[in-house]
Amino acid sequence: MSELGLFPLGIVLLPSEQIPLHIFEERYQELISDCLDLEQEFGLIYADDEGLREVGTRAAVTEVLDRFEDGRLNIVVEGGERFRLLELTTGRSFQTGLVEPVDDEVDVADPVDSEHALTLFHRLVELTGAEVEEPSLSADQLSFELAGRFEFAPELKQRLLQLTSERLRMHLLAEILAGAAVAVERERDIANRAQGNGKVDPRG
Repeated sequence: MSELGLFPLGIVLLPSEQIPLHIFEERYQELISDCLDLEQEFGLIYADDEGLREVGTRAAVTEVLDRFEDGRLNIVVEGGERFRLLELTTGRSFQTGLVEPVDDEVDVADPVDSEHALTLFHRLVELTGAEVEEPSLSADQLSFELAGRFEFAPELKQRLLQLTSERLRMHLLAEILAGAAVAVERERDIANRAQGNGKVDPRG
């Protein structure tokens, strides 16, 4: 058990995922300054109207993009290990809490689900034309490597984050990606039909 500075946000950070953050509140400027000075991590934890979630992700600042005169910062953070919030603590301007690590069970992904998820990943990249870095296929948690490359709703990402089985995570991710692929293909089909007034052009 250890104490960790917390940054509650309406987003979810997955292990190995990188995201940009704009730091404008003074208390979180203090948190990030401490992390930079002491080379420490902070805890990014999903928060909404229902409050803080129990499981969050340790975050390390990998790059400071901008420093403004008023103290604001633009940074990039990378997700590390997961943690479980046991209780909130006091004493700092920002939120802190006692946390413990969240480890995976020994439950490897079904190769069928992994292959399906990878196929859908490449299909979605092709459909959207997005420039996305290829996931590391040797990663122990390939599900996080894949999921971190998509803009999923925070509730979905939180479900993935809380699962401690790579098998269950990969199966859920394959289902999510399959649904996303169907939705993108449907949108593209509707757009193509709209351009052609819903009719086939025999001229090709």
